Amino acid sequence: MRLYLKFMSIHLRSAMTYRASFFLSCLGHLLITTNVFLGVVFLLDRFGTIDGYTMPQLSLCYAVILAGTSLAECFARGIDVFHQILSDARFDRIMVRPRPLLFQVLCQEVKPTMLARALQAAAMLVWATGSGAVSWTPFKALSLALMILCGAGIFFGLYLVNACVCFFTLEHVEALNIFLDGPREYGKYPFGIYGRPVLLVLTFLVPLALVQHWPLQYLFDRGPAWYGLLPVVSLVFLIPCALLWRLGVRHYRSTGS
Repeated sequence: MRLYLKFMSIHLRSAMTYRASFFLSCLGHLLITTNVFLGVVFLLDRFGTIDGYTMPQLSLCYAVILAGTSLAECFARGIDVFHQILSDARFDRIMVRPRPLLFQVLCQEVKPTMLARALQAAAMLVWATGSGAVSWTPFKALSLALMILCGAGIFFGLYLVNACVCFFTLEHVEALNIFLDGPREYGKYPFGIYGRPVLLVLTFLVPLALVQHWPLQYLFDRGPAWYGLLPVVSLVFLIPCALLWRLGVRHYRSTGS
């Protein structure tokens, strides 16, 4: 952990070398996500509710997805640029060092500007929790924390899958962006609003609904209490992700450079 914090400090100091650029990048990220949610604001201003969900409830819904994606993008950036690590032959050097491979890949790059989106998500959470979206109990508060943390874990797993594909193709698969970048767009609504087929895919194939739609039903008193524990179940998704990583490492052949 000390070594990882050391790398974090290095990346943060590097990002702050050009402070104006750093803060402008943060502002750009904030404007993108704000623009996405403005569509919800305009719709609710016209129709009042969407499928029975109010503004505070949809704010909570989007904040959960935004927090999970932001944390994953910030700390898993090394996995997101794994294709560059392979093409630059940096993975050859990583393999001869006496540290876990995945740990070293994570340390290759960190994106502190994503913390701006995490702070935006925190602000939305504070507003939504204080505006009557949920009748809070200690278990509901625990469920919300699990939604965010496990959501970040699921996005981490998706980044890992995308990186593992690079062992075989040397490039990312753009189709996976449906689950990596897409949730920032369609995650502004509970996934159930898109219909049963989409909900089934996001429950059993890529378990994003287990950290968003189903726990939200419990928070909004639309479902049983055990829905609040489904974020923990979603972490089973990380097992095949880890196995795929091990398969990719065994498949890897040095570039010779």
